[in-house]
Parts: sequence; structure tokens; C-alpha cells
Amino acid sequence: MIITDTPSEAEAERLLKLLMNVECDPHGRTWNLETCREIAPLTLEINRLKREKNAVILAHSYVEPEIIYGVADFRGDSYYLSVQAKQSQAAIIVFAGVVFMAETAKILSPAATVVVPDRGSGCSLADSITGEDVRKMKAVYPGAPVVCYINSTAEVKAESDVCVTSGNVYDIVANLPGRRLLFVPDRLMAENVRAEMKRRGVDKEIISSDGTCLVHDEFTPAQIAEARAQFPGLKVVAHPECTPEVAALADFVGSTGAMMKYVKTSNAPYYLMLTECGLVGRLEVEAPEKNFIGGCRLCPYMKLNSLEKILQALKAPRADQIVTLDEDLRQKAQRCIDRMFELAPQD
Repeated sequence: MIITDTPSEAEAERLLKLLMNVECDPHGRTWNLETCREIAPLTLEINRLKREKNAVILAHSYVEPEIIYGVADFRGDSYYLSVQAKQSQAAIIVFAGVVFMAETAKILSPAATVVVPDRGSGCSLADSITGEDVRKMKAVYPGAPVVCYINSTAEVKAESDVCVTSGNVYDIVANLPGRRLLFVPDRLMAENVRAEMKRRGVDKEIISSDGTCLVHDEFTPAQIAEARAQFPGLKVVAHPECTPEVAALADFVGSTGAMMKYVKTSNAPYYLMLTECGLVGRLEVEAPEKNFIGGCRLCPYMKLNSLEKILQALKAPRADQIVTLDEDLRQKAQRCIDRMFELAPQD
């Protein structure tokens, strides 16, 4: 007698219900029962180990859908996951995202063991500037507060006065005292903040460093024009890491979480998502009635995360996978992040 009602088969069916609508897959997979059966043993083992070791998995919206819906305890953008890291009581935090996010979790939950599945999961923004670079900027512009985008390393946060995310940057910058400020590391976001301050009638001199996101800086106005001509009624949704020219042409510009909310609550025949493809995958799961026309781009760093690496990191993390920070640096970086929590609502 063949018994099909096994834990693995039940897990495969659970995964299929979640993933069956995902078409935006970086590996070109079709999510059917067979592909779900292949990953079910991994998700079962990871979820068992989480319970056994008092671990939580934080997953950014840009990682693979089988991570987000198979094993993640919390899924979202940098700000949301920062809040979860701050509130976590877990002994182990596995951060499926990129290294600067895992550093942020360690800053906010110093007693936890924070693990990153792949130490090579960097970020073109975070890697574009060092703490020494920030100190040099401060020497040129003494007294100017330093605003760092959350996509920055712990040492950059330690040299900054307040951290911001793409969701709260406009309000925090608008309410900072004084006119001049330094903004690191995203040059394009700084340009978009300048435009928004001008629109609000807020007089700010924003001096930025020169980093850009390797995903968002590639979208062009021509891409938008071509899509609008081909798909009447299309809504263009963009991230503030895009160029100002792209942001000006978009129907909505916002953080990862805000983009998801906009798509879920608006009505349009088609959507062009100018962001990382993982977000489209999430929307295909959570808003399957929506139509997406492509256009998204892959982050090679986010895609270094996998179920296999998460399982290995949970079982026996290597030294390079465990995030460690000098305590003095950690405390300085925490003051920068705490300032963000003071100035921005935690919703």
C-alpha cells in the first residue's frame, strides 16, 4: 500500500497553494506539485530546527519565494524587518537578505546570534562608502548632521546621526533642524529627496555621496514610454532609489512595503514594477488578480540566499556566517537607528 498522506506530501501541497501563481521566478521554474515536492523536505527540516533552537527567520521581499513563504517568520522591507529584529526574543536570527540587514539585526538584538546564509550577499549601496569616507565628509562640512540610508554598513551608521528608510526619509529629512545635511550613500535617493523637499516648500541643502543601487539605477524613461504605449491604462510603480527622471514619470513612488500596498489597493489593468523581481513574486502570491508586464530586475546579492544555505546556517553556522560587531561601534550605530525610531512611526 502506498501512503501519500505524509508530512512531506502535506508540506508540498501547502507550498503549492502559496506558490502556484508565481510566474516571476529567477530560475524559470513553474511552481507545480513536483517542484514543491523537491523543496518540501528542506522547508520541513528548517521549520523543525527553528522550533528546536528558538530561531526566527527574517526574509526581505527580494529573496526567493520559497524562502518567503516556506520558512520565513517575518517578511517585508528593511524598516519592517528592523522593527522585528528590535522586538525579537529569539536566540538565533537568520537574516535572509543582505549583510547590512543582518548587521542591523545584530545592532538591535545584541544578545541574539545573528546569522547570514551567504557572507557574499553584499549591496552596491552599502559597499560604496566606508566609515572613514563619512568622517572625511564631516570634516569638510563640520556641524552638518549625517543622514544615512538604512542600506549602509554598521560602521557608516556609527558615524551618522540618524538612519532613514525609503518609507520615512522624506518626513525625517523635512523635520531635521537646520538647512544643510549630509546624505549617504544613495545619490539618486538624495536627488529624489531634494525634489520632494522643493515640492513641500522645505529649504534643505542636501550633500550626498555617490552610491547607487545596481537594480534601481538601470530603469529608464524610455522603458516607461514603451510600456505605456503597449499597455493602455498601465500603472508604473517605482522605488525612490530610481533616477529622478524615472520617479517623475511613475504613477507611484515608494518603499517596498508602500509599493505592495499601492498595488493591492489600486485598480489598473496592468502594472510595471520598477524594482527587484522578488517583489513581483510576492504580489503574484498575495494579489493574484493583478497583471504584471515584467520590467523588474534581479539583485544578484539577494539571490545568493537559498533554502540549502539557510538549513546549513541553522544546523552549524560557519564563523563567516555569524555577524559580530565591536560593542562600541554597535552602540554608536544603535543610537543612529534609535533616532530613526524616535522620529518615524513604527507601523
